[in-house]
Formats: sequence, C-alpha cells, structure tokens
Amino acid sequence: MDKDIINITKKDMENTLTNLEKRFTSVRAGRANPSSLDGVTADYYGVMTPLKQLATIAVPEANQLLIKPFDKGCLGAIEKGIIAANLGYNPSNDGETIRIVIPALTEERRKELTKQVKAIAEDAKVSVRNNRHEALEMLQKEELPEDEEKGLEKDIQDLVNTYNKKIEEMLKAKEQELMTI
Repeated sequence: MDKDIINITKKDMENTLTNLEKRFTSVRAGRANPSSLDGVTADYYGVMTPLKQLATIAVPEANQLLIKPFDKGCLGAIEKGIIAANLGYNPSNDGETIRIVIPALTEERRKELTKQVKAIAEDAKVSVRNNRHEALEMLQKEELPEDEEKGLEKDIQDLVNTYNKKIEEMLKAKEQELMTI
C-alpha cells in the first residue's frame, strides 16, 4: 500500500504538469495559435457554444488565424464572442470567414504576459504541495513503522522537488518564448 501512495502522488503531479502545459499554450506569444481561442464561446441559438464546435480554425500564415464556421449564420455571434473574450484580437468578417491578424506584442504586453505565466506556474507549484499534503495524510493513516514512514516522507519530498524543478524549467522556456521578438 505504501508504494501505491507514491504512485498516486506521482500520477497527480503528472496531471498537474499536463494542466500547466495546457494553460501555457493558451497564453499567446505573438504567433498564431488556434489553442489561444479555446476559451472563446459564442451565442449559437441561445446556447453558449465553444468556438471549436462551431467552426474550423486554421493558421494560413504565422501571424494569422482563419475561422470558417460550419453555419455562416453564426459569423456575427462568433465575432462577438472573440471580442467578448478580451484576447486583444480584432476579428474581420468577410461574410464567409473571420480572419484575425495577431498583432505583434509590445514590450509592455510581453512583461504583462510573463507575470501571468509566473502566476500560472505558481498555481501549479501550489497544486504539487497540495498533492504532497494529501500523500502525507494517507501515509499517517497507514500506521507504518517510524523508519519506514520517514523513508516514504523523504520519497514524497523528492517527488515534490523533482516536479517543482520541471515546473521551473517549463516556466523559463515559456518566458523565453514570450520575450523573444
């Protein structure tokens, strides 16, 4: 059972890294990325619907997104949804598709995005610490011999250190991506 606690904790921490990666992709870095529109919803016949379910999103050029709706009747709703999402995009509707030219990031905006990325990374670290806390609680319930318990606590702390290091590496890579012009 004691190795199960380690395995469960490791799986939870892997999930934290996966979530962090997803959240990092939603922060745009001056290049067109369809996942930057993941949080966009549009009012489609009275129901707030994710953009991915209403249209295909393509990247025709490095700084451009092309949105082609399945139903041309929802073009206006998609355009409103993009504006309402407050991503800093200015969609242009040509009656068939919506084209978004991704503006180049200013130095000020880059620093703002870097702060946002640091906050996301800190959330991930908090999640890892919560995983450690849960693992230690499970360990307390096991009523193991003291020396075995101390050894497992050390293993759990090693896991925490490893995953915090991975989070820091991911953060540095994302910051580098944001600050590169």
